Amino acid sequence: MMIRLCIFDLDGTLIDSLKDLADCCNAVLGEEGLPTHPLDAYRHFVGNGIPKLIERILPEDKQTEEKMTDVRRRFDERYRIHCLDATKPYPGIMEVLRACRKKGIALAVLSNKAEPFARHICREVFGGRIFDAVSGQRPEVPKKPAPDGVFSLLKEFDIRPEEAVLIGDSNVDILTAQNAGIHSIGACWGF
Repeated sequence: MMIRLCIFDLDGTLIDSLKDLADCCNAVLGEEGLPTHPLDAYRHFVGNGIPKLIERILPEDKQTEEKMTDVRRRFDERYRIHCLDATKPYPGIMEVLRACRKKGIALAVLSNKAEPFARHICREVFGGRIFDAVSGQRPEVPKKPAPDGVFSLLKEFDIRPEEAVLIGDSNVDILTAQNAGIHSIGACWGF
């Protein structure tokens, strides 16, 4: 068996983005006069997309549809400007990606981060040529751990499930791989 496609999670696997996510969330919470959270708490808030992140940071009595929509809009505005303030690849990631490239392995990103953010961050942090595909969360595609994103990448690259591996830092990533019938590797760093 030969691996022909490596699918990477983004946040907590390829990049350390926790501080930028936390800073943007806390800024919006502070503007609202709501309690903020310590950086380490965000390790437990992220991983299931921005709507779930917004739900998790808000006090229970503020989790109305109207409030969550407003906080999401303000988070998006702030994150668009500040998503690269402290975000950087984890040590050794560039070397891993280059080694895969040298072996002729296709590289993709599959993230629950909104696709425009995922694409922008990948382009700015890694350059435009390292990844063959970057898939983020889109309304029409169920987010991880649903296997739909993996199936789409397998079809795009004409790769059989046994020729692909998903690398991620959370149970969401491992479940995604299991649901899609592909190999998985758990990252011991990250969130």
